[in-house]
Amino acid sequence: MKMYRFKSNLYRFITNNNMIIKLEKFGTTLLGRQFGIESLSTLEPSLRDMKNKEEVMVDFKGVITFTPSWGDEFLTPLFNRFSKKLTLKNTKNLSVQATLEIIEEIHKIKFKIKK
Repeated sequence: MKMYRFKSNLYRFITNNNMIIKLEKFGTTLLGRQFGIESLSTLEPSLRDMKNKEEVMVDFKGVITFTPSWGDEFLTPLFNRFSKKLTLKNTKNLSVQATLEIIEEIHKIKFKIKK
């Protein structure tokens, strides 16, 4: 397995078809709509360059606080764009679980979670 590192430390590509977004690079406390919007915008150039076969994995490892406002501004656009190609992992934190449930209920969506 080859590992490629790109311009930003916020994510990395592993093989040619997976983008991993490590949320702890944005901080351990993810809150506020504006911060969620700004966080997603830092990834936008890389997201535009993704190929159809590539999948996106959002890794919650290290996240302590995850609020619905930040999650809605960051995850909902990713879900709308990648839906079945979007996977979440390391979601055992209660704050993360509660926020994901709220977002799923509000938008009537279901995130794919890697066990």
